[in-house]
Amino acid sequence: MNDTRRSGARDPGPLLLGVRHHGPGSARAVRAALAAARPRAVLVEGPPEADALIPLAADPGLRPPVALLAHAVDEPGRSAFWPFAEFSPEWVAIRWALEQGAAARFIDLPATHTLAWQGRDASADGYGEGEAPAEAGGEESVGAADSEENAGAAGERGDSQGVGDAAGAGDPARRVRVDPLAVLAEAAGYDDPERWWEDVVEHRGPGGRDPFAPFAALEDAMGALRERYGAGGHARDLVREAHMRLRLRAARKEFGDDVAVVCGAWHVPALRAKTTVAADRALLKGLPKVRTDLTWVPWTHRRLARAGGYGAGIDSPGWYGHLFHAPDRPVERWLTKVARLLREEDRIVSCAHVIEAVRLAETLAALRGRPLAGLSETTDAVRAVLGDGSELPLALVHDRLVVGDALGEVPEAAPAVPLQRDLARQQRSLRLKPESLERELELDLRGETDAARSRLLHRLRLLGVGWGEPARSRGSTGTFRETWRLRWEPELSVRVAEAGVWGTTVQGAARARAEADAEAARGIAEVTALAEQCLLAGLPEALPVVMRVLADRAALDTDVGRLAEALPALVRSLRYGDVRGTDTGALAGVAAGLAERIFVGLPPACAALDTDAAEEMRGHVDAVHAAVGLLAETPAAASTGAGSGGAGGGRGAGSGGLRDRWRAVLRALAQRDTVAGVLRGRAVRLLLDDGVLGPGEAARLMGLALSPGTPPADAAAWIEGFVGGGGGLLLVHDERLLGLVDGWLTGVPAEAFTDVLPLLRRTFAAYEPGVRRTLGELVRRGPGERTAGRAAGSATVAGFAPEPDTERADAVLPVLRLLLGQDPGPDRYGRPRGTTDDNSLTGVGT
Repeated sequence: MNDTRRSGARDPGPLLLGVRHHGPGSARAVRAALAAARPRAVLVEGPPEADALIPLAADPGLRPPVALLAHAVDEPGRSAFWPFAEFSPEWVAIRWALEQGAAARFIDLPATHTLAWQGRDASADGYGEGEAPAEAGGEESVGAADSEENAGAAGERGDSQGVGDAAGAGDPARRVRVDPLAVLAEAAGYDDPERWWEDVVEHRGPGGRDPFAPFAALEDAMGALRERYGAGGHARDLVREAHMRLRLRAARKEFGDDVAVVCGAWHVPALRAKTTVAADRALLKGLPKVRTDLTWVPWTHRRLARAGGYGAGIDSPGWYGHLFHAPDRPVERWLTKVARLLREEDRIVSCAHVIEAVRLAETLAALRGRPLAGLSETTDAVRAVLGDGSELPLALVHDRLVVGDALGEVPEAAPAVPLQRDLARQQRSLRLKPESLERELELDLRGETDAARSRLLHRLRLLGVGWGEPARSRGSTGTFRETWRLRWEPELSVRVAEAGVWGTTVQGAARARAEADAEAARGIAEVTALAEQCLLAGLPEALPVVMRVLADRAALDTDVGRLAEALPALVRSLRYGDVRGTDTGALAGVAAGLAERIFVGLPPACAALDTDAAEEMRGHVDAVHAAVGLLAETPAAASTGAGSGGAGGGRGAGSGGLRDRWRAVLRALAQRDTVAGVLRGRAVRLLLDDGVLGPGEAARLMGLALSPGTPPADAAAWIEGFVGGGGGLLLVHDERLLGLVDGWLTGVPAEAFTDVLPLLRRTFAAYEPGVRRTLGELVRRGPGERTAGRAAGSATVAGFAPEPDTERADAVLPVLRLLLGQDPGPDRYGRPRGTTDDNSLTGVGT
């Protein structure tokens, strides 16, 4: 580079631009320095294997935030990301090189070594600045450009230990991990490194006359720190810097000194140091290797805002993007954005509010001695002026603007595994665009498009790609509706790459994964849940394998509890199959056979259980009861004989046969003294709900269970089984049962009362407040008054008379007509209703 192309003087040799990664001030300064120096080659911190991907940065379809993804070919879960935002200095340098026709290359340690280090040092601290994401199975994600931890000193902070222990292992100063920004901020009298960096760099912009001055000053500061702290506890930096120097030498041989290097400022003194080629190669000798693939993947501002995992540790990527793009008056433009957002949320914000907020932010900056109002000043101004002192608007501003929900885009030309391409094709055809902001998606499975969307989301869940999570539907509880919460996270790209080992299409991979999971399942409940997933995902091809494994496990499994856990999932699958038009004949046969085995094994399995086991078994009984009712009504089950015996051998006829055999099991449970009280009470309750037992028979069984010879604890357990789980209305409407409970409770000996009290409190505390209040009123009036009331033929409790109370019903009609806007019409005696009477609320609720 000759001096005629520069607007400022600098030292001879390659142009070393030390930056803070994802710093908009550094990005602006890099752009100005490159425009002044006009080098023929630009070297950027990043994996050299990605050199072939650099030209894609000029594709309009590649829109930041994006990241380079490197993963091991044989182990896709071992991966690393190098995120880039529009305000990242490295991205600005790459774009400048492509626009000017200069060569652009990466010079950091190859990904083949960094990923191999992950496998060898899985429990070590992160390399580069990456931290181990939980999603990556404990492997550590490596971020080149040191971009995966919170932005440290000019972009460098927190590298790993391990290889490269030549970094002064015996020197305590070198073993201490150094945050250069914190050291420089403390020397300048700041207690906040972020605030110091904003005041010194972000709010001042590049050098006015000399675009190289900021980099020279930063290099001097970092040089002093490196002299004092050496590697600063970042031992692997020595290995990385050795490789950078080798790449720099190779570029200088090709382009001379017409080379610019954009890297973390922490590395600049090391790149400027005089070392031999032999010494650098010695540091790189013997490094582990692994085969890797690289590509571009979308990234999000929310991921940039995370200090760990796959994040970059930027607290305010949205604010940084604003500073980078604002041509002038950044504070005024920012507060205008805030006002627009608050107006969209129906908050009253005027132009006067914005003007006063700008004045307050500038005044606060002056009082605090800052060159420009920063995020803290604008936040204080928003709170005081636009938010009226409330924190709620601030939370919205932080989420939507300070962090932001930007999601990058990657062109189709970018390398991708076949599974990723198939997923992208289906996303386009089904109009399911990945978004970083969580949203709800309502699906009507009767429509072909929504049914296809449901199948895709369920198939992805089978593959471990959690793009969507099922949620409770608010509008309808029918099986033809589904509600999903969708949110695309960048690490899902890794999950897709991992799932690529199962197939080249989403459907094929999901089928292969389901078959493999069925063979590897340990329990029958896992297999039945997998069968349900296969039906939801529309994978009938996988069902034969799953059904074979299910039949084998069911034939060998003698644990009634596990069989009872498996049956509800199978029955749900039959219902889902009906909605989706799936052939579920084989599933119905297995479900019927499973039900027969439960009928045979349940009574002996319920004998001699302790309290915890009996409570668990009660849950199984409830689930089987609901499943049997659905199974008997399922057409697929009826066609296979499930409703008339199924695998059990043709006892009974039609759908009643299955129910009759289940009710016989419940009768056996209700009458066996060896069965726990909570199970006997529950069996009686279920028979009463089905109309098999009359109220008189239920009262007789309750009287036996609460007789004086029954231990109080057993009687309390019976009551919990009978009236627990919403059984309070039974006691309200059947005073005989309430009288039995009341009489038993008053007769419990004092020494046993404290033992049964917690059990009774747990039972009755589950009732609705209105039910508890009514029960209390009934008990307060006493059995004598209740009996007298019945003998007199009058209802002693308002609202519980044998016949409807028409007078009380008429009292609410005026309110209903007012709400519905209907003509009042004549009353029940044929008299016209006046407006005054219609608006009268007298008598309502009495």
